[in-house]
Amino acid sequence: MKGVMLDQESAARLRRRYPPPRVSRRLTATLVAAGAAVAMVWLIWAALSHARPVVSAQVTSYEASDTSMKVTFTVDRRDPGRPVSCRVAAQAANHETVGEQTVPVAASPFRLVDVSVEIRTVRRAVAATVGGCLLN
Repeated sequence: MKGVMLDQESAARLRRRYPPPRVSRRLTATLVAAGAAVAMVWLIWAALSHARPVVSAQVTSYEASDTSMKVTFTVDRRDPGRPVSCRVAAQAANHETVGEQTVPVAASPFRLVDVSVEIRTVRRAVAATVGGCLLN
């Protein structure tokens, strides 16, 4: 239906039904672009600020027996003067937690600190994990 002609009454009725937008397209496009730019800046900031947490820990070694597990882990803190507590867990072969303990790590002059702990287990453990560390 190319080139359909409308009479004036039909054209007026269409103008009333579909009025022009209250906000111009240019303003809408500018607001959307500004919002996208703000969102991108926030996303980059959030990614960079969470890329290096305040405190983290990693298991360096473990020895298992039938009733316990000796775990050594390394704690990395931005501010070594603040004490932290870390949740260490021992896991069985089926990934079930068979022992866990919250280990306090005292303030220290060193950023990296090795901590050893012995965890009692309900049965033989085959792996150890540090579930997370929190500032005290």
